[in-house]
Amino acid sequence: MHTDVERCVRAVQSKDARFDGWFFTAVVTTGIYCRPSCPAVPPRPANMRFLPSAAACQQAGFRACKRCRPDTSPGSPEWNQRADLVARAMRLIADGVVDREGVPGLAARLGYSTRQIERQLLAELGAGPLALARAQRAQTARLLIETTSLSMADIAFAAGFASVRTFNDTVREVFALAPTDLRARAPRSPQGGTTGALTLRLPFRAPLNPDNLFGHLAATAVPGVEEWRDGAYRRTLRLPYGHGIVALSPRPDHIACRLTLSDLRDLTVATSRCRRMLDLDADPVAVDDQLRTDPVLAPLVDKAPGRRVPRTVDEAEFAVRAVLGQQVSTAAARTHAGRLVTAHGEPVTDPEGGLTHLFPEPAALASADPESLAMPRSRRTTFTTLVRRLGDGDLRLGPDSDWPETRAALLSLPGFGPWTVDVIAMRALGDPDAFLPTDLGVRRAARELGLPSTPAALTARAAAWRPWRAYAVQYLWATDSHPINFLPA
Repeated sequence: MHTDVERCVRAVQSKDARFDGWFFTAVVTTGIYCRPSCPAVPPRPANMRFLPSAAACQQAGFRACKRCRPDTSPGSPEWNQRADLVARAMRLIADGVVDREGVPGLAARLGYSTRQIERQLLAELGAGPLALARAQRAQTARLLIETTSLSMADIAFAAGFASVRTFNDTVREVFALAPTDLRARAPRSPQGGTTGALTLRLPFRAPLNPDNLFGHLAATAVPGVEEWRDGAYRRTLRLPYGHGIVALSPRPDHIACRLTLSDLRDLTVATSRCRRMLDLDADPVAVDDQLRTDPVLAPLVDKAPGRRVPRTVDEAEFAVRAVLGQQVSTAAARTHAGRLVTAHGEPVTDPEGGLTHLFPEPAALASADPESLAMPRSRRTTFTTLVRRLGDGDLRLGPDSDWPETRAALLSLPGFGPWTVDVIAMRALGDPDAFLPTDLGVRRAARELGLPSTPAALTARAAAWRPWRAYAVQYLWATDSHPINFLPA
């Protein structure tokens, strides 16, 4: 969008928050960059330059605005609605792959040369993978500086910097303030410490309807791994350097996030995965505008706009749970998953009580005795094949997944039909156009609304909803009285 100068100027002059994260405004007379909704008086259009990423602004020598804090904008929705090389690279960078494995590791995961990846990222985003990762580290560092009492040396290494000197230089360059000055300006007293307890605000683009989002996560919560307590969805997280526990609560203008981490180096990854699970980088206006063009869906959208697709923090975990949920009720699926967690999950300590385990890894589940699984023999075969393929690495599910290739790989597994593949594509892979024409709830809603109820006819009718059919599914599901559609009391 940053190439459409006239549209960008209009967004800045109207302070339209819907475009935060889509592009950034660099002001040549002041040397700062802002989000479109910055409360400051807009600069003259001749002094504006529009760039696609915070990293590109920093590469060009601009520093972050101290009023609108553009480094805390919602992420661009582009990276969650596309499956090309750039989008997959951006999802991996957000997941901390460059910090952990370097650019060669990023390239290896994507199956391209480092030169090709750098060329494509530079062409589209104005910055290469190292610069994008550096911008992300700066944002993490600022968060730790302002919300913890950790020493600056501890913050430097927790944020992923190789040295304290690099940390100091980067913070000064990006924010035009020394780390100690950032801490002094923080609006609240530092909290947390070595335990890794942090309280964050996760921004999103309005509107956001939390009912189906948190309702779905709470209604399908696996005992020991997830729970709804005191207005918050809580769950355990398996992270690259350790584990964590997160509590997420909907607020009118943000999601309140409380994180307890065994290793603070996991902060960026944990935050990114929570944002992805709650679909917070979506553009609800674009989605709802498209769905409103259908006179059948328009009343549903107008009644409760801003529905998100409830996703996952662990793609392999969700695939296992999708198999457990084949042709059984939500309660039965939770029971099956809870038994696996008790038998094979890794125990964790929850300071608040209630959560007891991490969901078991595929390798641990591959060692389970098939006869101990309370399910039909054909589904046991499906389950054991899936966890073996995931454990061996023959099947990879993650932010770098190529959606068509992964769909084909899943369909080749025994017991994997269109419903299982599409629900994994929608909620694990993040495909915004995944559709479930064979789903019982979708077909029931279609009949009540006068839509075709046979899978083939409904798929043809749903062509007008593309590329947002996964969101259309949320609106169709919402016509039912199932607990997944309601925010828990």
